[in-house]
Amino acid sequence: MNKKLKKYGSVFLASSLLVGALAGCGSKGKEASGDDSKEIKIGMNLELSGGVASYGSGIEKGATLAIDEINASGGIDGKKIKVVKIDNKSDSAEATAAAIKLATKEKVVAQIGSATSGNTLASVQIANKNKMPVIGPSATSPTVTVDDKTGKVNDYAFRTCFIDPFQGEIAANFAVDTLKAKKVAIFADSSSDYAKGLAKSFKETIEKKGGEVVEEAAYVAKDTDFKSTLTLLKSKKPDFIYIPGYYEEVGLIVKQARDVGIDVPLMGGDGWDSPKMQQLAGGTALNNTYFTNHYSAEDPDDKIQKFVKAFKAKNDDKTPDAFNALGYDTVYWLKDAIERAGSTDGEKVQKALADTKDLTLVTGNFTLDENHHPQKTATVLEYKDGTQVFNSKVNP
Repeated sequence: MNKKLKKYGSVFLASSLLVGALAGCGSKGKEASGDDSKEIKIGMNLELSGGVASYGSGIEKGATLAIDEINASGGIDGKKIKVVKIDNKSDSAEATAAAIKLATKEKVVAQIGSATSGNTLASVQIANKNKMPVIGPSATSPTVTVDDKTGKVNDYAFRTCFIDPFQGEIAANFAVDTLKAKKVAIFADSSSDYAKGLAKSFKETIEKKGGEVVEEAAYVAKDTDFKSTLTLLKSKKPDFIYIPGYYEEVGLIVKQARDVGIDVPLMGGDGWDSPKMQQLAGGTALNNTYFTNHYSAEDPDDKIQKFVKAFKAKNDDKTPDAFNALGYDTVYWLKDAIERAGSTDGEKVQKALADTKDLTLVTGNFTLDENHHPQKTATVLEYKDGTQVFNSKVNP
């Protein structure tokens, strides 16, 4: 089957399954590893292959560590966690199909994932209809939890991370207040709601602070040659360039920016957080670059250092990144909600998640607002010779 037919076939399959799932019974009751079960079944709908596999695999590793710890200490209310893991292949149609399977066939208590906002959104309608809480560990777009057309909250959609407007605001404040930038350029992925959201918030904040946006440019996911646009940006003489996007393109952009002679600070969002950034950009090119993120492994906080030590012990001494930490926190947040609910019923777990207040996790202490947005701390990291270094912490 050629790629085009395969793509349409995948979309048709997901659409057909969606109709069937939405036609079914909405409430799962005790069927989803219910209160009389000896186990609690949790689904993972993650990008374990494909374009953003680094994110999904990172979440999976962190979540697995948390599950192993919880099960080793007796489980949740004496019940062990059982995981049903599905690779959505970094594709929204696959993410929809995975959510349908988890909700209607596997009858999980809740779904962890996806990593990206788009793939998490692909699960939201299924979640609401089947009363299956979905937690996107790194789904930063506000539209995951609030419908952008109606303004209505998606009751069963949650996220562990802060939202894009917060990231964009932090980056703009950092550019002006810390780096003393006055004339900035924006180079964003126009095919990504994530990147567009960050760019919008960044621009609004820069202009409120009296800064000037001298140029706005765009690229599209899968592009590989950015030199002509970067040369244009250089000609506008910005003293800072904001590049919201995902690591696959950003790594190449950083390298090519330095190749064309751009030496000003570059900055982005949590989409920069991948071990592949150094491979794509090179350690030297990454000097004088920054990004907003959810935590730093260098933070001396005792809870963070305990997590870092445990993760390294399970993962060949690898230092955990933000996606590892968010996956870990998502499991512990779900555990906390199930225990407060005193039940694995989807409606009761949903209410407990929505009522979360002052929960202390690795990526910060947070309280959920009425839109299911965690109010929590953010971190600014910088690259020095290819290594991520803690720069500062920012409160909401």
